[in-house]
Amino acid sequence: MQRAYLFPGQGFQYVGMGKGLYDSSATARNYFEEANELLGYRITEFMFYGPEEKLFETQIVQNAIYLVSLISAVKEGKKFQPSMVAGHSLGETTALVANGCLTFEDGLLLMNERAVEMERAFNATPAGMVAVIGLDDSIVERVCDAIEDIIVPANYNCPGQLVIAGSKAGIDKACIALIKVGARRLIPLNVGGAVHSPLMKPVVKFLRKKLSTITFREPRCPIYPNVTGVATTDLEEIKECLTMQQVESLRWTTTIQNMMVDGANEFVDCGPPHVISGMVRRISRQILINSAVGVF
Repeated sequence: MQRAYLFPGQGFQYVGMGKGLYDSSATARNYFEEANELLGYRITEFMFYGPEEKLFETQIVQNAIYLVSLISAVKEGKKFQPSMVAGHSLGETTALVANGCLTFEDGLLLMNERAVEMERAFNATPAGMVAVIGLDDSIVERVCDAIEDIIVPANYNCPGQLVIAGSKAGIDKACIALIKVGARRLIPLNVGGAVHSPLMKPVVKFLRKKLSTITFREPRCPIYPNVTGVATTDLEEIKECLTMQQVESLRWTTTIQNMMVDGANEFVDCGPPHVISGMVRRISRQILINSAVGVF
């Protein structure tokens, strides 16, 4: 059995997230309490009890998603035996902890510090992200190319769903044009800025410096980075891809297709139902996908 573990990105946060894991698993509780200590505050209080607005702060939500998705997988202990891993956006860092490249502590602190830098980039330029539903990728690409303001294809999630990212002016112009060419739906994403776009260049500078201070270990299995969608175990390539995913497109469709070609015959979704699983099933209806979460 070739098992591929998939780790989600931002966008599924809600008050009560992770509470079921905490209550049902001693292993999970230990991880959550270690995170509380490392962060210097009880993130579990915000996750379990709110207030809801705290879960929309970049630092809080990214740390929370990292914790819930990682713990959902590794709480299995020796049963956790991934053949390959991938993470959607911020989930790539989670995947690198899951496959042994990074320690739990290094992954959490990297997530925490990167979120601060991302928030600074968000505040520098009014920007956003919008999911475009019901158009071929090539049509969305042409619309973006024709607009002078910053607007790019950001997340190639699955056939018929491509997220665009850019400045507010770029988003506004693109949405008007996309409706004219037949987009079925346009869904603004609840994120603070334009991830996977040129507006995140300051975060790239931060990551180049930060990653040089972290020890990366030989992975237990290949990872499929967002920017290539191709398996790798090369540590320098892993670091470069983790850095450049801030400003380059996320190729999730390519990732899942390559995992299938490389022999994955079971996918394990380490997020809530219908998020990662929904995208994967739109890529191929032949995929067997299960949930690692159990109680979420």
